[in-house]
Amino acid sequence: MRARVLMWLALVLLAGAAHAAGPRAVREQAESSMLVTGMVLVDAGGSVEGWEIDQREKLPDYVVNLVERSAPVWKFEPALVDGRPHAVKARMSLRLVAEKLDNDNYRIAISNGYFGREALDSKARRALDREEAPSDRVASRVMRPPGYPETALQMGARGTVYLVVRIGRDGAVEDVAVEQVNLRVVGSENQMRRLRDMLSKPAVVAARKWTFTVPTTGESADQDYWLVRVPVDYEFAGEKPRYGQWQAYIPGPYQRHPWHEDDADADRSPDALADGGIYEAGRGLKLLTPLQQG
Repeated sequence: MRARVLMWLALVLLAGAAHAAGPRAVREQAESSMLVTGMVLVDAGGSVEGWEIDQREKLPDYVVNLVERSAPVWKFEPALVDGRPHAVKARMSLRLVAEKLDNDNYRIAISNGYFGREALDSKARRALDREEAPSDRVASRVMRPPGYPETALQMGARGTVYLVVRIGRDGAVEDVAVEQVNLRVVGSENQMRRLRDMLSKPAVVAARKWTFTVPTTGESADQDYWLVRVPVDYEFAGEKPRYGQWQAYIPGPYQRHPWHEDDADADRSPDALADGGIYEAGRGLKLLTPLQQG
C-alpha cells in the first residue's frame, strides 16, 4: 500500500555525534510507527464476526482502510471456556509501520498485534478491575514508576523499555528481564547501547519492588510463577504524540528472556503493547493467520 504520510518526528541527534558516521547508520534503522487500538468479536470457531476501531476520526483514511481490509480474514485459535470453544470479545492493539519508498510515498504495514483484555488503556483497565475484582488473572497492587535517569534526561533521551516480570505465588517479583528497548533519539551504536542500558537499569530496579495479586481461581491458579510484560515509557511532558500521529523511533534488538520456554508469547516483539498496562503471558488470543494479506 502506498500513501503520503505526515510524520511526527521526535528523533533527536545526541550531542557530540553530529559528525560521526555511526549516527547516520543508526538513523537508517529508524521506523515510523503508530499504535491503533480497537475491539474484535471472534466466534467460537475463531473467525472474526466484527470489529471496531477506536477514535477512527483521528486516524488517516489509509490506516482505517488497511485495518478494515485485514480484519475480516483474521483467524484465531478458538478461545476455550471450561474446556469448550466460546465466542469472545477482545481488545486489539496494532503496531503499524511506514516504510519510505521515495520522497512522497510510503508503504504502510501492520507489523505486530495484540488481542486480549489487557489491550485496554490503564485507566479503563483499573475501572474494569474494580468492577470485576478478577481472581483468575494477575493484577497490579503496587507499581511505582522508575525515576528518569539524570544523565539521560540531560541528553534528551526518550524511549520505551519492555520488561518481562516473573511473579511468585506471594505476589512479589522474583526476577525481571529486559526484552527490548526502543529509543527516540539517534547517536552512534555505542551511544545507543549506553542509552538503552541507562533507561533499562532504573526500570528493572523499580520493577523488583512491585507487588501483584495472583490468580486464585482458573486454570493458572496452581502455577509456581506467572510472567507479565510491562512497557515502561520515558517521555518528556507535553511531547507525547496524539493518537493517530506517526512517531519515529529506533527499534532495539530483541532479547530472549530466561523463562521463554514457559512463555506462550516468546520470540515475538512486544512493541504492540501500549504503555501503562500489564500483559500476562498467554492471556491474549492466538492469531493463526498473517496480520495482513499480501
